[in-house]
Order: sequence, then structure tokens, then C-alpha cells
Amino acid sequence: MKRILLTTVCIICAISSFAQTYTLEEYETFALQNSKTVKISQERIQQAENLRQAAFTQFLPSFQAVGTYTWNQKNLSLISSDAMLPVGTKLANGSFGFTADQISNSWTVVNGVTMPVDANGNAFNPYTNPEKIQWKQYALLPKSSLTYDIQNVFVGGIGFMQPIFLGNKVRELYNISKSNEEIAKLANNNEEENLVLEVDQSYWTTVSLINKKKLAQKYVDLLNKLCKDVQAAKDQGVATKGDLLNVKVKLNEANLALTRATDGVELSKMSLFRVCGLDLNGNFGLADEDVSPENAKELEAGYDVNQAIDNRSEIKQLEELIKISKSNVNIARSRFMPNIVATGNYITTNPNSYNGYETKFGGMFTAGVAVTVPIFHFGDRTYTLRAAKHEFNIANYRIDQAKELINLQVTQANFNVREANKKLESALSNISAAEENLKLANISYKEGLISVTDLLGAQTAWVSAQSDKIDAGINARMTELYLRKTVGITNIKEGQRAKDDGVIKEGPVKMIKETAEKTVKSASEKTDKPAAEKTSRK
Repeated sequence: MKRILLTTVCIICAISSFAQTYTLEEYETFALQNSKTVKISQERIQQAENLRQAAFTQFLPSFQAVGTYTWNQKNLSLISSDAMLPVGTKLANGSFGFTADQISNSWTVVNGVTMPVDANGNAFNPYTNPEKIQWKQYALLPKSSLTYDIQNVFVGGIGFMQPIFLGNKVRELYNISKSNEEIAKLANNNEEENLVLEVDQSYWTTVSLINKKKLAQKYVDLLNKLCKDVQAAKDQGVATKGDLLNVKVKLNEANLALTRATDGVELSKMSLFRVCGLDLNGNFGLADEDVSPENAKELEAGYDVNQAIDNRSEIKQLEELIKISKSNVNIARSRFMPNIVATGNYITTNPNSYNGYETKFGGMFTAGVAVTVPIFHFGDRTYTLRAAKHEFNIANYRIDQAKELINLQVTQANFNVREANKKLESALSNISAAEENLKLANISYKEGLISVTDLLGAQTAWVSAQSDKIDAGINARMTELYLRKTVGITNIKEGQRAKDDGVIKEGPVKMIKETAEKTVKSASEKTDKPAAEKTSRK
């Protein structure tokens, strides 16, 4: 068991010190998975999606329940004291009246009209002065009968409201939410494209620096060999001390350039790892380290502006903004239209008055339609509509402005690609001439036809040509990246933004764990096998 643990520790240490190599696509995947900016844009997509779903619910009826309890200090009484109601007769014409035997007033004749006499002996009209009538019979109306218990009042209800017509406001709000969701998706795509472009730039810049480091190492080796040859020639009296010093000066400069190139590679790798969310001090390699930057596929500079307009996410976002501004115009116009909603409710109260006054729950259903028609508000709706139309015009001007800018960008990117191709072709041609010149210089120096200074000049020209070739190659790749970004052609496809490869998702740590587990399992099987054989022999 101790042997297994020791083997596992050794394997983990060995794997940790070994440079895991990743391709450009894997670095892009690391960056997409670890970028906080991309995660924020993805959260905004989810936010916009939920807002769209919330807007859709406005088409559906809304249900609500309500319940209240109220304590009142006093009860409700309709009369202040007991009331005495006179007992009369229903006359032939249906009105309330009386007969002579139902009152105690005496009667008299005035101008041929029989009229009752009040307590002071004055005749009066009973219709205009009913308070002077002296009734013989009264009905008692007690105060307690008209006093109602409202000390504890319970009210409850449940109902719904269904919009029928709100001037198309609900539909336009839903359209706005859909456009906002699409804008969030396009913004996420743009963030991912920018991130991938940054990764590609860092990746190929690192490859370029690695090749320059190799070139610097070759130059140092070349000067070291030349320094030995000149030292031997000086010992034989063929070369001078000045020739040797010139070579050593060049060698020191080459060693300094090699140190700078080495530091540049480390810093460039750290920049790449930072963008990808990896450990800055991690020991990760690049799959294209041995591929020269100039080995790029032949570039094409004939992309059409219309193709860029169709692909660029910025144009698509502006198109969605135009839709939003159009919806805002329709919403402003809807303020001139009537609003119609249907309602339905069930209400219950305690106490209730549906069947007399009872201190128990009683309820009823209600249904109705409400219509609101705007009439006049001093031009508020008119000014709002005009403002929305101006915003719609601004959105159209912005998309026209963006198309003009994209036209300029595509034209410039096409020019840059053509120029990069010519520079690369020229650099490759200069390489052949510099190599031939260096070859002739070496032969001439061995034959004593040229000096050490001339040979150093040929070597310097060769190094410069090699460096120009690397710069031209990386420039060609960068212009390709910019052209693809300008035209809107990227390697990111919908549904393929993250691979299912476990090594890519989990990175080097998972690979180390899986390798260690396999090793432990294998070592355990080998350890258990002899024991099993011994048991079988016994």
C-alpha cells in the first residue's frame, strides 16, 4: 500500500511538472468558460427571458383574493330613540291617510270644506300640517330593532380581471421584451466573439515570440560557432584581436536579445493564461509552437459589405432597437384609445344584509365590464407620441450611421489583408536572398575573400530577414482575425460554444486526477495479482 501511495505521489508530481499542451480551440473554450464578462452576459440573457415570460402573462387574467377584518368601537343605530309611528289607513288612491274615527281632532267647516281642528281650535290642512293630527293609535318602533352589531366586521372576496382591449399596449410590451431578449443574446455573442479574438491575438503573438526566441537561440549558436572559429584563426595568426572582439560584441548583443525574447514569451503566455482564466504561473504549452506564423492559409480580401451587414451583431442589435422604438410609438398612440377590461368577483361579508341583517357570512357573485375612454389632457398624449416618433427616427439614423462605418471598416480590413499578403510574400522572398547571401558569405570567409565584419553583416541580414518573416506571418494572421471580426465571421457557432470534452471543461487538474487514479488502479491490480496466485497455489 505504501508503494502505491508513493507511486501516486510521484506520478502527480511528474504530471504537474509536465507542460500540458492545448490547441487554440481549447484555449478559446477555457476563456469562454472562465470569463466573468461572458457569465454576466449569460445572466442578462436569463434575466431578459424571465422578463419576456412575465410580459406574456399580461395577456392572461389576473386572479386575486382579499380579506379584511375591522373592529369598531360602536354599533350602528338608525334611530336615536324609540319611535312612535301613527296607525293610519291605506286610501283608495293607494296613499297613506286616515278616517275621522282614527284621530281625536274635532272637525269644522270652513268655506264649505270640512277640516280638522288643532288643540288651539284652529282649523288646519292635514296634508300641509300633519304634525297637528292627534292620532288615536300608534305603533312602537324600538331603537333596539334598528341597532346593528358592527363591532367585528369580516369581508372576503376572490376575483379576476381579464384585459379585453388596452390599445395594444400589452402586445407591444411583449414585443419589447422579446427584442430585449434578442439584444441580450446578441450582446452575449458579441462578448464571446471579442473574447475569442483576444485569445487568438494572444495565442498567435505568443507563437510569434516563441519563434523569435528560437531565432535568437539560432543566432547565438551561430555566433558561438563563429567565435570559436575566429579564436582558432587568431591563435594561428590568421585573424586579428579586433575581429574576435567584434564577434564577442555581437554575441553579447545576441545573448541579451535571447534574454529579452525569453522574458517576452513568459509575459505573453501569462497574458494568454489570464484571458483564459488559467493559472498565470501554469506550465501550459501551445499546440502551434512549432508552426511558423507565416504558414497561414491564403487569405481572401473580397468580402462584401452586405455580408458584413447581415452578420454583424451590432446591426442586428440596432434593428431590435428600431423595433423597440416602433413599439414605443404604438404604446404612445394607444393612450388615445379606450381601455376595456372584464371583471368577475365573489364577495362575502360577516355580518351581511342579503336576507335581513345577520351576523354570519353571506356572499354573492358579481360580473362586469369596465370601459375607460380618454377625453382631454391638454396635449400630454400628443406630445408623448411625437417624442416617441422622434426616437424612432433617431434609431433609423443610427443604423444608417453604423452601416456607413461598417462599410469603411470592411474596406480598410480588405486593404490590410492585401497589404499583409504582399508583405508576407516579400518577406519570404527576402528569406531566400538572405540565406543565399549567408551561404556565399560563409564560403567566402573560409576562403579568406571577406572579413569577419562582412560575415557578421550577412548573419545580421539573415536574422533580420527571419524576424521580418515572423512579423509578416503574425501580421497576416492578425489581419485575417480583424477581417473576420469586421465581416462577422467567427468560429463560434450556436450550440457549439462549449465542448463536452472533460479535459477542456476541467482543465489540467482533472487530467492529473484521472491519470493518478488509473495508475493507482493499475498498481493495485499488479499488487493483488501475486497474492491471488499464492492463494491459488496453496
